[in-house]
Amino acid sequence: MKISGNQRKAYLFAATLLVVAVALASAWTLWGRRDTGAEAPGATPVPTQAAEPEASVEPQDQQTGADAAAPAAEASRTSTIVYYQDNYGYLVPVMCSVPLEDGIAKATLNMMVQSVGNDMQAARLGLRTVLPENTKIDLDISHGLARIDLSKEVLDMADAAAESNMVNAVVQTLTEFDSVDRVEFLIDGQKRETLTHGTPVSGEFTRGDINLESVEPTMADATVKPVTLFFPGDSGAVIVPVTRMVHSRPDVNTAVLELAKGPSNTDMLESVVPAGCGLIDVQVVKGVARLNFTSEFVNLVENSDGGRMALKALVLTCTQFDGIDSVEIYVDGKKYDAAQGELGVPTFMNVADSIVYDYIQTQSAMLFDFE
Repeated sequence: MKISGNQRKAYLFAATLLVVAVALASAWTLWGRRDTGAEAPGATPVPTQAAEPEASVEPQDQQTGADAAAPAAEASRTSTIVYYQDNYGYLVPVMCSVPLEDGIAKATLNMMVQSVGNDMQAARLGLRTVLPENTKIDLDISHGLARIDLSKEVLDMADAAAESNMVNAVVQTLTEFDSVDRVEFLIDGQKRETLTHGTPVSGEFTRGDINLESVEPTMADATVKPVTLFFPGDSGAVIVPVTRMVHSRPDVNTAVLELAKGPSNTDMLESVVPAGCGLIDVQVVKGVARLNFTSEFVNLVENSDGGRMALKALVLTCTQFDGIDSVEIYVDGKKYDAAQGELGVPTFMNVADSIVYDYIQTQSAMLFDFE
């Protein structure tokens, strides 16, 4: 990628602002810890560790103060999936590390409510919260049904799109938990048919398709099936799942072919394969999906991140199917030598502490690409 002197200055200024924002977020977190003695909900994730059994130690081996508290703090954390939205309204699931507590499902939903702390955490990821400010949440889970009571603030959302995103985000978030397969809504303690702008909230909701592309009238029949594709977001730091309706069998062959066609709106999502690149074939051999592309695929390295996010999207798209454990890339029949670890199967499509790092890496690459 070639950039002018003025562009480099603009990128440098943007990167400086990002570093300042991260520093402010860290300072906010540290200030909250000092005042409350607890981890802020939006704190940068740390690895979860198993608690060590209690044992007698000699006085010289004992730790005091913050050093002694650190292992206990790390052991009392867990991972949860939070659904945010990007600037275009796509829902983006993010794995976050949070303090372990009773009622973790409600705590997860509370992270999605607009507030200074939650909005700062979302902004560090390049994303936004989906529930309006001051929303109160009551939640009861029994026999697979999560009954959620949202306060009256959800009746004042800007439009139907915001309402729909909120409802979908809540359902997706709750059904991430093994104990939930259905969701029922109450609004300010009462059942309602719709929200203010007409979004349905009656009956029971089950986990559905995420970020469904617009369906043409000709496809509205029983022969079409949904297939999930994964595209890099426009920031280059997150992966966005998209549901596309297809007439073909929704298997790995169809998914990769549709992925190669690119997103329906390239202004909002990034293509996975370079321009002019074609898909030759897809073969599955002993749990390995072998994807064979035309020679243009090597132009992937010209991406600002060296093609890392595109390769991640390819792997996620393939490994969602049962029986596929890994992916190999071929170019005109010859194995593509990706950088070490590029084709590894990620723990999750988006991990909070990795997103900030990826964004900084991408911007740095753009800043120092002087050719």
